[in-house]
Amino acid sequence: MALSKQNRLGSSRDFDRVHRKGVRAATQNLALRALKKNALRSSKPRLNSSQSADGSPSALSSCFGISISRKVSKRAVVRNRIKRQLKAIIRRNLPYIAPNWQVVIVVRPAAVECEFDDFLRELENLLKKLSILNTHNLNTHNLEVFRGD
Repeated sequence: MALSKQNRLGSSRDFDRVHRKGVRAATQNLALRALKKNALRSSKPRLNSSQSADGSPSALSSCFGISISRKVSKRAVVRNRIKRQLKAIIRRNLPYIAPNWQVVIVVRPAAVECEFDDFLRELENLLKKLSILNTHNLNTHNLEVFRGD
């Protein structure tokens, strides 16, 4: 299942802006670039998936993009598996993501050897490092929930 349209970075212009102006954090397998969106410049606010039942704009949503080159793997199957795993982690963490961010996740070649749990741990640590993940709401049983245990 894909990320909803409101939670995806849409254009290459958005990717470029985040790469140029965003703050950085990296691990061995992932690099993260994040840029706080200016709420005043946005003509049409995007609502978080955690919006209220009446549809009122409780918060502006954050948008994510994943960049994975053929340097990571020549095989599209491998690249797509990594993207699916990262999207699943993002989707399940959306309620805990701070609003109004644009985030680009760059996958590094060493990530081919990673398992889902490694991606989960690394991505959560990177999001916490940049203060994008609201840890006070984060469930301590998060890892078991993500794995389906």
